[in-house]
Amino acid sequence: MTELNPRQTVIVAILVLYLGKYLTKKLAFLRDYNIPEPVSGGLIASIAFGLLYALFDLEIRFALDLRDTLLVTFFTTIGLSSRFYTLIQGGKPLLILLVLAVAYLFLQNFTGLTIAGIAGQPPEVGIIGGSVSLSGGHGTAIAWAPRFVTDYGITNAKEIGIACATFGLVLGGMIGGPIAKFLIARHGLTPSHDKALTVGVPHERDDTQINYDGMLSAILIIAASIGIGLSLNSGLSELGLNLPDFVTCLFAGILVINIGPFILPHVRWPKKSKSLALISDLSLGLFLAMSLMSLQLWTLAGLGGPILMMLLAQLVVITLFVVFVVFRFMGKDYDAAVMSAGYAGLALGATPTAIANMTAVTEKFGASAKAFVVVPLIGAFFVDIANAIIIQFLLEKVG
Repeated sequence: MTELNPRQTVIVAILVLYLGKYLTKKLAFLRDYNIPEPVSGGLIASIAFGLLYALFDLEIRFALDLRDTLLVTFFTTIGLSSRFYTLIQGGKPLLILLVLAVAYLFLQNFTGLTIAGIAGQPPEVGIIGGSVSLSGGHGTAIAWAPRFVTDYGITNAKEIGIACATFGLVLGGMIGGPIAKFLIARHGLTPSHDKALTVGVPHERDDTQINYDGMLSAILIIAASIGIGLSLNSGLSELGLNLPDFVTCLFAGILVINIGPFILPHVRWPKKSKSLALISDLSLGLFLAMSLMSLQLWTLAGLGGPILMMLLAQLVVITLFVVFVVFRFMGKDYDAAVMSAGYAGLALGATPTAIANMTAVTEKFGASAKAFVVVPLIGAFFVDIANAIIIQFLLEKVG
């Protein structure tokens, strides 16, 4: 066994990111299905390290303490990129989709639990193959993995979660467009002409330059928000509510960026700045690269069948849910069809998958301002917070 120190681990992670960028540039299907660069590069690296183990009995281990810090940092930046006023822009559709998304988290976990029971797997594996890895994505799967290992004895929880999250990302990117096309054709839908609304941090329209003061300010606010989030989590733990650090730090970021400017108006707050976006992108990229390159894929032996069954079942359930529930409750119009495509990507993959789905649909059929407000807001923080609470609730019930 060879153990790499933190410096060497960072070097390998950066090389993995470069590998992912190269693969995305060369392979069209990675671009078409919106596979993140650290995911493609990390999976190739993990396969390579797996071959070293299989052929030469050489196990590479990484120093991953920095990875946990990067995860907390990323979710804190997501909170700091959120504004209360954007919630008002979403209006009634936002509330409706929020209720549907929370309900689907239960349905998604019920599906996972059912397949786990049929396949003879522990119920906790069903939760991992439910909202932990699919609605939660790679970040949530990796963040919850230590809990499944220490409390429930699922030693390969991270590998199961990453496998489901990765294939979910691909499936989510594949079904969104066809679902929207089917709904638009069947109901003869045409786009509205609402004024476009800006959501999130669009880098290409951000005029703020990255400079010393801006980067220093962003780091200061992020560090302070993390401190508040960790203190909040400590208080909740004493009340019996155990949540991952990233959830309370996400919530702390939301509070800090929305309340802080009123209390300290002269502070340079990182509102939609390139500095904040850069820290967010680097944190997520390095976090995913470290997580995926350190996968011990040989621990997945014997689990291929149950994982495939879960993914196929989840694909069928989300398709039916989107077509017969989401589309109808969101208004059965063109905007509802676009949001259906986005939500399919969100429920199986991640927010970027949802945005990619909606972009592909609107480029072909026409704009949908409402969809680009509602779906990203649901994916930005509502799902993560609700998901953490529901996962905790279900673990207490099945444990």
